[in-house]
Amino acid sequence: MASPRRKIACVLGIVLVAASINAPAEAKGKVRLSDQWRQYVAAPQHREVAPVRVLTTTGDVTNPDGLLRGKPTTLSRPVPAPKPAWPGGTSATASSFHDPNTDNGQPRTYVPGNAVDGNTTTFWNDANADTYPAVLTITSPQPVALPGITVLSNSDGVPQDFGVETWDSSAWKPAGTVTGNSSVRRQVPFTAPVTTSQVRITVTKNQAAGKGNYTRVNEVWPGLVPDEPIASVTLDFGQVVVGYPKFDFAGSSGTRPGIRLAFSESQQYLSDVSDYSRSGVGTDQYVVPAAGGKWTDTKSCQFGTKVCAEGLHGFRYMKISLDALPGDAPEANPYGTVEIRRATLDFTAFLGTPNTFKGTFLSSDANLNKYWYDASYTNELGTDTFRATDVDPRNAASPTLEGKLVLHDGAKRDRDPYVGDIAVAGRTAYLTHDVSEAASNVLADLADHQRADGFLPPASIFDYTLKLFEYPLYWVTSSWDHVLYNGDVDFARKYYPHLTKLLDGWYPSVTDAKGLLSKGLNGTGDYGDYAFLPRTGEVTYYNALYVQALDNASRIAETLGQHADADRWEQRARAVSVAINANLWDPAVGAYLDSATGPVRHGQDGNSLAIVAGVAQGARATSALNYLSTATWQPYGNSFMDNNTLVGDGTQRVYAFTSYQELQARFLTGQAGSALEEIGRLYGWMSAHDPGRTHWEGIGAGGSLYQGGFTSAAHGWSTGVLPALTNGLLGVTPTGPGFSTWTLRPQPGGVQWAQGEVPTPHGPIKVSWEQGSTFRLTVEVPRGTTAQLRLPLTAGNARGGETVLQPGTHEITVRNP
Repeated sequence: MASPRRKIACVLGIVLVAASINAPAEAKGKVRLSDQWRQYVAAPQHREVAPVRVLTTTGDVTNPDGLLRGKPTTLSRPVPAPKPAWPGGTSATASSFHDPNTDNGQPRTYVPGNAVDGNTTTFWNDANADTYPAVLTITSPQPVALPGITVLSNSDGVPQDFGVETWDSSAWKPAGTVTGNSSVRRQVPFTAPVTTSQVRITVTKNQAAGKGNYTRVNEVWPGLVPDEPIASVTLDFGQVVVGYPKFDFAGSSGTRPGIRLAFSESQQYLSDVSDYSRSGVGTDQYVVPAAGGKWTDTKSCQFGTKVCAEGLHGFRYMKISLDALPGDAPEANPYGTVEIRRATLDFTAFLGTPNTFKGTFLSSDANLNKYWYDASYTNELGTDTFRATDVDPRNAASPTLEGKLVLHDGAKRDRDPYVGDIAVAGRTAYLTHDVSEAASNVLADLADHQRADGFLPPASIFDYTLKLFEYPLYWVTSSWDHVLYNGDVDFARKYYPHLTKLLDGWYPSVTDAKGLLSKGLNGTGDYGDYAFLPRTGEVTYYNALYVQALDNASRIAETLGQHADADRWEQRARAVSVAINANLWDPAVGAYLDSATGPVRHGQDGNSLAIVAGVAQGARATSALNYLSTATWQPYGNSFMDNNTLVGDGTQRVYAFTSYQELQARFLTGQAGSALEEIGRLYGWMSAHDPGRTHWEGIGAGGSLYQGGFTSAAHGWSTGVLPALTNGLLGVTPTGPGFSTWTLRPQPGGVQWAQGEVPTPHGPIKVSWEQGSTFRLTVEVPRGTTAQLRLPLTAGNARGGETVLQPGTHEITVRNP
C-alpha cells in the first residue's frame, strides 16, 4: 500500500527536519507535471521539412509562392549576351597576390592574370587581409577603346571603395571612382570614352566578409556589361535545419538549364554562394531534365566530374538560381526555363518531437523555457549518423565511426565529433533524449585511437592527429558524466586502462617542477586548445580542468574498486589546487591569471573552472566572479578575456562554451540571480538575432557571428544553458553512477516556480517547486536512488538545512522569513 504524502514545515535558519518516506515511485499522489512545455519544442514534426516563406526573388520568376503549396514555380532566363574580351596576350600584375593552395583536393592559384582569363570561377586574391591599397594593373598588347569597365568580384571579397585610372602613354589619368559598392558585378562608366593599353584599379576598402577582408576580383571586362538578373528564389525554413535538399521538378526547356543552390544560416551571409562549403565551389549544381522528375541533393556529380553537389547542408535560407558554372559547360547552361513544384528538406538529425523527450523543464519565465528547448534543438541538429560524405573534408572520415550515431559539433560545420564539445553536448543529450550512445560512441572511438604515449586525440580530423593540449582531460570528465547520468560502469571498466595511461603517462610528461601543467613541455609548443589560442606555460584553465579530471578519475576508480588509484589521483588534484592558488592568483584584481607567462590578463575559462573544480572557494570564488562581472561584461554575454593581449578581440569575443563554466560557478556559489542575468544577455541575444533559436559557436564584436559566415550558428558546445537550468535552477544533479545518489538543491533566483523531469536508469525524477511567502517543493525519488536535499538560501537564512530523501514522493513547505 502506498504511503500518503507528508508535509514538512520549518523556518529557514533552523536545521531542516524532513521525513524519509519509503514509498514506491508508482505510489498514488506522485508528482504531476504540466505538459505546457510541449509548446516550446523546436524540432520539425516530420522528416520532410518544408520552407515557411519566400524571402526574396530576382529576375524572371513566376508564382514563387507556389513552392510553399506544391504549385509550379517557373524560373526563366534568356541566353546571355557574349561578354567583351581583352585582346589576346593581355596580362595583369598586382601589388600582391596570395600563395597557391589546395581547395578540396584541387590546386588553386590567385594570380592577377585570373582577372583577365575569361573564366569567372578563378580570381585574383591579394596576399593579406585588410591591406590597402590593393592594386591591379591590366596591360593589353594593343590599345582598346573603353567606355568603361565592369568588375566582377567574389561574393566574399567585394571591393567597396576603389578608383579606376587609365594610361595615356605618359601618365595615369583618373577615369572613375566607386564608393560604398555592395554589388558583385559593378559597372564603372568613364566620364568620357578612352582608348588605352593599360587600366589600373586601386582598392582602398573591401566589404566585410567571413573569410577575411581580402580583395578578390574574378574578372574585369573591357566594357560596360549590363546586369543580367539571374532568376532566383530564396526560401526561408524558419530556423536552422540539416539534411538533404529535395526537389520535385515539373520540367524544363530542355536546353540543359542548370540549377545552383546556395545555403546560409543567416541573411547577413546569404549570397550567390553558401556561407560555408565543404567542396569550396560554394554552390550545389544540377541540370534539370526536360521531363522534370525528383532529385535529392547528395554528394555526387551528375556528369562525370561535372555538375557536382555537396549533399547535406545545415542552413536556414536556401537560394535557388537558374545558373551554371562556366566549367560545367556544355553539360549545364545558365539559361532556359525550369519549373519546380516543391523544394523541401530530408531532415537527417535526431528528430526531437515531444514524444521523444525523456527530460523536461518548465518555469514561470517563458524566456528560460525557450532557451532550454532551443538548446535541445541545437543539440539535436548535431546528433546524427556519422557519414564520410557529410563530415568536414579535413581527412576526418573514419571507418570506425561510419554509420554510428554521434554528437557532431555543429549542423553546418565542422560536422566532426570533438570531445570538448561532448563535455557540454553530452549533458544536454542525457537530460533530454534517450541518445546516450551518441556520446559513448565517440568517447570509445577516441580511446581506441589513443597514442602510444597516452595522449588521446580530440577528434577524428587529420586522421586522429589533431593536437589540442587540454582536450584529453575532457575525455576524462565526459567519461565520468557518461557513468553518472547513464550508469554505464561497463564503459568505465573497459576504458580504465586508457584513463590510467593518460593521467599517469602523458600529463605527467607536461608537468613542471611546481606540479602544474605547462604548455610547451615535451614538445607541446604547437598544441592548440578549444579556440586554438597561442597560450604557453602555466595556464589556469588547463590546470583547473586537470584538477576536475583528476577528481572525476578518482570517482571512476572508486566505482571500480581501484582505491589506490583513487587516493593517488585525489592527492594529486589537491596538490595541483595548492599550486594554482600559490602561483596563479592575482591579488591585485582578485582573480586568477590566464597564464604565468606573458602579459597580465585574466580569463573567463580559468576563473570559472577554478570554482567548478573546487580550487577556488569562499572569498576567492566570490572575488573571481565579481571580477568577471565587471571586467568582461558585454550586452551579449561575458567575454572570454579581460583584455586583448592574447587575441585582438579578446574583450569582445563571447563563447557560450566557456560561459557555461561561469554559469555553473555562479549556481554552485549560490549566485543564481547573476547566473540568470548572464543567461538573459547571452542566450537572449542569440534568440533575438538571425537565425534565431539555435545557439552560436561564438559571438564577436557588436554581437555578430564571431567568424562571419564561417561561424556555426548551431553548435552543441553552446547548449550549456540546458544543464545549467536543470542542475542549477531546478536543482537536480547526479553524484553517483546512474543517479544512484543525487542532490536536490533548487536555486530559484527571481524565478517564481519551476518543474521538470530528469531521466535516470531507475525511472524519472520529478521535481516541482514554487516560492512566495513559502517555498513549496514536491519531489518524486525513484526506487534505487537516494537524494540529498538542500533548500535554497535566502537573506534570512545563514545555514539552510540538509536531509536525505529515500524513494517515494515528498512534499516540503518552508516559511520564508
